[in-house]
Amino acid sequence: MNTFDAYSLQEIPTLIEEMGHKKFRSKQLISWVYQKGASSLDEMSNLPKQLKEDLQRTAPFAIPEVVTRQISKDGTRKYLLKLHDGYTIETVGIPSHETDNEGHPKRLTVCFSTQVGCPMECAFCATGKEGFGRNLLPGEMVQQVLTCQRDFGMRVTNAVAMGQGEPFLNYENTLAALRIMNSPDCLGIGARHITVSTCGIIPGIRRFANEPEQFTLAVSLHSAQQDVRNDLMPVCAKTTLPQLKKELRAYNQADNRRLSFEYLLLSGITDTDEAIKALISYCQGLLVHVNFLPINEVEGSPYKPTPSRRVKEILAKMEQAHIEATLRNSRGSDIDGACGQLKTKTKL
Repeated sequence: MNTFDAYSLQEIPTLIEEMGHKKFRSKQLISWVYQKGASSLDEMSNLPKQLKEDLQRTAPFAIPEVVTRQISKDGTRKYLLKLHDGYTIETVGIPSHETDNEGHPKRLTVCFSTQVGCPMECAFCATGKEGFGRNLLPGEMVQQVLTCQRDFGMRVTNAVAMGQGEPFLNYENTLAALRIMNSPDCLGIGARHITVSTCGIIPGIRRFANEPEQFTLAVSLHSAQQDVRNDLMPVCAKTTLPQLKKELRAYNQADNRRLSFEYLLLSGITDTDEAIKALISYCQGLLVHVNFLPINEVEGSPYKPTPSRRVKEILAKMEQAHIEATLRNSRGSDIDGACGQLKTKTKL
């Protein structure tokens, strides 16, 4: 038996009809769950009692339980969410520093997970050390966004699949979730404000380039030197950097879409003159923006952050090479909510 979270927007009407109910009820149900953010069937006042009973028996609906909620000094909030089968995942809500006239954040970004744990085993990432539990369902991804929306009391404006997991190893469910987030009948988040981050899964990049929506792509590059990248991202070693670049060039050519590189600055490893020269060379011929990421503290990690003076030198080198680059402001590191710090697939 599937839970309600397993169904895409296209599958929900079929589910309703198969239970013997009028198709128009699906629109009401979708509105309650994904537009109004209902937390239980009891809230859905215009749905017949029989439909609610049939739904709970055939495709049970429940929102994830917030086990813990941590608030960073910068306003970021990290949630440990318990799913229906006892697995837990982490989700991060990041309010913008920019505020409106009333002092409220102008934007709210949610970093959501696509898998319980992660099979990629990247050396710098806490999630990879936890191992892999299972793929998340579409509704389980969307409910992470809705959890943040309810807690902050404001609309989510941006969603990024940069939490636990490799989205393109859960492609169908991830795309179904993105379409729920994007739909004007649901969360209504603009496609260009929804980003998927991948370690470089080529079949996923190829499919993503041909999707009709203008969702954005981020690639966790972290090194343009093959041996260094192999050490940092061992599961990615079977895909060479030339193979990846060829696919990314094709992605650029599909409707002239720009992509971004995520590049972790590790002192003495990815910030050397040789490393930055390789990065600049790799970016040539691509429509790309480089996001430099400061290394966030992970217990037991041997990696050290790049000194701020060296960061400025690197940004200057990128500017001289006419490659767009910025240093991402790390948010939520004091609550282990920043990039590379998410973990936990514990069954409680």
